Amino acid sequence: MIIWVDADACPAGAKEILFRAAERTKTEVTLVANRPIRTPPSKLISTLVVPSGDDVADHYIVERLEQHDLVITSDIPLAAEVIEKGCQALNPRGQLYTKENIADRLSMRDFMDNLRANGMDTGGPPPLNKKDLQTFANALDRILTRYNKITQ
Repeated sequence: MIIWVDADACPAGAKEILFRAAERTKTEVTLVANRPIRTPPSKLISTLVVPSGDDVADHYIVERLEQHDLVITSDIPLAAEVIEKGCQALNPRGQLYTKENIADRLSMRDFMDNLRANGMDTGGPPPLNKKDLQTFANALDRILTRYNKITQ
């Protein structure tokens, strides 16, 4: 398993949780971004800098996904592609994207994009709080534990 991180928009608190989980579980974490991302020194944690542009990082991640990989992203279209490839996608708030919920999330995203395109200020998501980070850490731990049981 590789944990791929759509790192340009991933909050620092979620990255810290990922870094600790990588070391604890010996799981490779690859951050993909269009700028350098600071990471702790580790053979398990790497950053790949891709050119700037619409969805360049997303395409890079999707092209390299393999069975059992996990993607950390808030990008719902990317999550849909990840699910389509049979992998898992988790957002930094700890919500798992699934075959059952992705269509509704895409519809809501498109609806909000349409409102914004028509001049409505829809605001953005609130910043992550401690509860969100704990939910993320718990969800990540469940996924890693399940994967380790499968591979043992």
